[in-house]
Amino acid sequence: MPASDIPQQYRATVDACQERLGYRFEDPQLLYSALTHASGADHRLDSNERLEFLGDAILGFLTCELLFHRYPQFLEGDMTQIKSTVVSRVTCAKLGKRIGLPEFLLTGRGMDRRCGIPRSLIANAFESIIAAIYLDGGMLAVRRFLIEHLDEEVQEVVSGNLQLNFKSALQQRAQRDFGKPPSYLVLEEQGPDHQKSFQICAQIRDQRFAPAWGNNKKQAEQRAAGNALAELDGEPPPFSPVL
Repeated sequence: MPASDIPQQYRATVDACQERLGYRFEDPQLLYSALTHASGADHRLDSNERLEFLGDAILGFLTCELLFHRYPQFLEGDMTQIKSTVVSRVTCAKLGKRIGLPEFLLTGRGMDRRCGIPRSLIANAFESIIAAIYLDGGMLAVRRFLIEHLDEEVQEVVSGNLQLNFKSALQQRAQRDFGKPPSYLVLEEQGPDHQKSFQICAQIRDQRFAPAWGNNKKQAEQRAAGNALAELDGEPPPFSPVL
């Protein structure tokens, strides 16, 4: 479908999104589909759900490729942990917000945007756009796009700085969805006093989430919060419960 076949009321949105992405589509219909949530589509096949499926796989592959070439000193377990965090819903939503995707998403009337676009929808749209760029411009184009947006995230995960966002994000999520802040429980300690590691889990009301280990309580709490956020989004915990 050429650009002229995109509904008139959405053409400006699609064009503005291309400018924001820094990528001009040969087939703008791909971007239109990537921005269309099921609630705004005539049929679910016209929404971004299929593109999301493909984009998730491409994101995982290119993240693995980046880690493999950039960090030859890392073992498989190291790369797996970093990849799990980088491709998580939390990170995809963060990158989508940074690009400004919420203002471009095409949703139906049943979607109340006054409270903000749900993080899961932003993450889905980000993955859908990855697939759209791949289908439009090939692997070179999508690799260039992802490196631009993922490079900083990968470096922050490697340095341990990205985890500082998890507790704040879980605090907001818990207050919004449960009306109660999370608590953190120390489940196990190992090592001498001067070099002790902690296994901690996050809990909201009566629900406990997957625990995580850290070299100190602060790190363990951040990782436990990351696991909780992933579970709330239906994703596997990015941080291992095993030391």
